[in-house]
Amino acid sequence: MKLMTTLKGTAIAALLATATLTTPAFADPDAALAALQSTVLSKGPNGEDPSPAADLVLSAAEIDQIKAMNATAAIIMHYGGNDWSRAQVDGLQNRFAELGIEVIAVTDAGFKPEKQVADIETVMAQQPDIIVSVPTDPAATAAAYKAAAEAGVKIVFMENTPPGMTAGKDYVSVVSADNYGNGVAAAHLMAKALGEEGKIGLVYHAADFFVTRQRYDAFKATIGSDYPNIEIVAEQGIGGPDFTGDADKVASAMLTSNPNLDGIWAVWDVPAEGVISAARVAGRDDLIITTIDLGENVAINMAQGGFVKGLGAQRPFDQGVAEATLAGYALLDKEAPAFVALPALPVEKSNLLDAWQTVYRADATRNIQKSMK
Repeated sequence: MKLMTTLKGTAIAALLATATLTTPAFADPDAALAALQSTVLSKGPNGEDPSPAADLVLSAAEIDQIKAMNATAAIIMHYGGNDWSRAQVDGLQNRFAELGIEVIAVTDAGFKPEKQVADIETVMAQQPDIIVSVPTDPAATAAAYKAAAEAGVKIVFMENTPPGMTAGKDYVSVVSADNYGNGVAAAHLMAKALGEEGKIGLVYHAADFFVTRQRYDAFKATIGSDYPNIEIVAEQGIGGPDFTGDADKVASAMLTSNPNLDGIWAVWDVPAEGVISAARVAGRDDLIITTIDLGENVAINMAQGGFVKGLGAQRPFDQGVAEATLAGYALLDKEAPAFVALPALPVEKSNLLDAWQTVYRADATRNIQKSMK
């Protein structure tokens, strides 16, 4: 009986200790941010558990086999107008070159599903062995991807998958950043910059896009569960394709309707640029902005000590490397994990230059470095 009492007491103590760690009154943004860099919180589009990108390996002999195939690949982007997309393409092209795979096309759909469908059909006329792509609208583009798969093309998806397609059968795998984790990171960074209290607005992506929805859900859930003194008082979605202009209008309306607003979260860096513009016009030099994706313009603003106090960065170059490696798996009929993910990277001014190197495999641009001085 005494032993049972001791065990119960130990269990209760453990539960209390856990409760203390997660109780909003004791939230520690820095500890939470550090933990995000060694784990992945996201599930795949179909609920898959994540497999680490670091586990993807091709031996020298396997690479020689791939080179002997003289394979070709097409990269079909949803949108090419930001640093994330360019880094993805750079990572893909770098790894494809190492594998002796020729890239025969790189397309940009401008976030228009009908343009992406046309891109897929045009590329298919060139008979690629591989397609790497992120669907703009999964449902609207599904038929085009299915047709490519039925023609024998090996498809590796970025971030999202069309409905009705199965990993290992219709496509090789999907590779993603930890978008949920990056949403969590942006929330903790907002809380840290606000001193864990204030009123904020959210600018989210008003589209059926799995990864941006993950970011929004994660940010909102983290603020709601961990920071009771931060109140979300305004939310508005934007549909694009002028994401900067749309976010500018939405943020301006938020600041007009809520003159005491302390911060605004934007779903990625391009809309965040619109929020920056709105804050400047409103004379709100004290407004705090957090976002996701490490683009040059938001990095410059952060380096200058401006509105952007933190962001969750993806690792797009490494994602591209992983996607090309998975294409190699497919050419070899090597079993591939259904969902591969890379952990979030929280970024503040203090680690901005190192983060840029991690994200892009290059030194920060001259404009960023000059802004740090």
